[in-house]
Amino acid sequence: MYLYGASGHAKVIIELFEKQQRIVSGLIDVNPAITKLFDYPVYSSFQESFFMDDTEVVISIGNNGIRKKIASELHVKYTTAVHPSANISTRIFVGEGTVVMAGVSINSEVTIGRHVILNTNCSIDHDCVIGDFVHVSPNAAIAGNVNVGEGTHVGIGACIIPGVKVGNWVTIGAGAVIINDVPDYAIVVGNPGKIIKYNKSVD
Repeated sequence: MYLYGASGHAKVIIELFEKQQRIVSGLIDVNPAITKLFDYPVYSSFQESFFMDDTEVVISIGNNGIRKKIASELHVKYTTAVHPSANISTRIFVGEGTVVMAGVSINSEVTIGRHVILNTNCSIDHDCVIGDFVHVSPNAAIAGNVNVGEGTHVGIGACIIPGVKVGNWVTIGAGAVIINDVPDYAIVVGNPGKIIKYNKSVD
């Protein structure tokens, strides 16, 4: 197994895999100055021909747009990473490349997309749909029947009430309370959440 990206996010994923007793062979990072992370080797280029068909990869980069770009360019077998302390219903779907950190809670009938980050102690309640390349930050709480669109970043400690639809590539600020639907690319902060500006399209 290899991780693509050798920064702080990769450290957390490595320790997750260590707890699962899954073997990490190394990491890839475009910065040639990085040659090691912990005791794991870091390579400055990724050549798919070097890897066996069953070699698994996780994109260990926190930026949602960069994860999407790499996933579109890198044709490999992706794996999921779920921390042993996560409390997860058996009635959910988790897409390839997704990482579920320590203390995460996911309830029944939730669909999680590809290359999602569910960070430490966040919670996703019943019947939610979390799109591809979303990042739900530590201690964020998403209530039941919420739809979160592709590439959205839900900030630390943010809350989304039941039934809300959050668009694609939205940024929800730390501690924001979302009580209304949010359009694509909006940046929302405060309690109650208010749109302050819009992100640029990454499509």
